[in-house]
Amino acid sequence: MKITIIGGGNMGSAIALGLASGNCITASDITVINRRQEKADELKSANNKINSVANDYSSISNADIIVLGVKPWMIEDILTSYKDKINNRQIILSVAAGITLDQLAGWTYPASPVYRVIPNTAIAIKQSMTFVASKNATKQQDDLIISLFNELGKTLLIEEKLFPAVTSLSSCGIAYAFRYIRAAMEGGVEIGVKADQAKEIVMQTLQGAIDLLAANQSHPESEIDKVTTPGGITIKGLNEMEHAGFTSAVIKGLKASNVK
Repeated sequence: MKITIIGGGNMGSAIALGLASGNCITASDITVINRRQEKADELKSANNKINSVANDYSSISNADIIVLGVKPWMIEDILTSYKDKINNRQIILSVAAGITLDQLAGWTYPASPVYRVIPNTAIAIKQSMTFVASKNATKQQDDLIISLFNELGKTLLIEEKLFPAVTSLSSCGIAYAFRYIRAAMEGGVEIGVKADQAKEIVMQTLQGAIDLLAANQSHPESEIDKVTTPGGITIKGLNEMEHAGFTSAVIKGLKASNVK
């Protein structure tokens, strides 16, 4: 199976390097098309088995999957300019925000299998929460795309209409998580912990919370109940945060970033 990625920026390179280090795709079957030679050389230095080229679109014709890793405003021009190299059996996959499945099919072939894929920035370390929606695709093709992106984190197949909501939770949500970490660090400093130690403590605490939920398959509230003893310090802290609008602020932030 051959994959051509058009666009060797942060996202395109992360996808290429992640897949090349996984088990589904051989690195030599991945081609990344860059606009600038220096970007092609940079990716080649990271993994010299990947075919990293500049402005050479010949690999499109032989690709089983074409990944569009360019800016949204470039998608239509690329698909229409190189349509003669694309056939209706190839999988067209876009990671560009805001480009719909109907647009992708309209710019290629009406019956082509097309995908919208939205990862988050943790794809760079193969820990992305990635969302996938498809049109004209078989279950086998859906399973293939999910298996590929599962090598870069976790992947969920969704309805296209849910993209704004899941983007708020994940793509925007990673920034919200960073903001919590920063706030907790600042609080730690105020109560006497050094900043670097506070960061380490908060990160490990969050990782432990995540692993507990995953291992126990439990609801967050049930895990909270285990550490909130009557009259204890944890419930006092939680209640103070709630009085300041913690839960309400999180929900309002998610709703504000849920732009349709």
